[in-house]
Amino acid sequence: MNAIQIEYSAMSRGYYQKIVVKDQMVSVTKSRGEESVTNKIDGAQWARIVSEFKKINLETIPKLKAPTEKRFHDGAAIANLKITQNGKTYETKGFDNGFPPTEIEKLVTLLVAFTQE
Repeated sequence: MNAIQIEYSAMSRGYYQKIVVKDQMVSVTKSRGEESVTNKIDGAQWARIVSEFKKINLETIPKLKAPTEKRFHDGAAIANLKITQNGKTYETKGFDNGFPPTEIEKLVTLLVAFTQE
């Protein structure tokens, strides 16, 4: 997982969240203009992230279909997952925060858990 950065963001008019994972570190920003808080990811959590990451076909990420459409009428923040590996970026289309495409759901759940701490 060297040279890989995973970024999850969710935003709406009154909501902002950004999680960046790189080199067994996580940076969490919970509101616009706020400084991010960076922490080391413990071994067990890191192993789960690596395991879920390996299950994802990066080439299919831009084609994933959102399971819900609440973001179209302010029913959910617009979320996005972006993975950068070896200088190439793979990014999802927008999806509802809390309702990621099933192919990335477990990875997104692990990332969002860092905001609960």
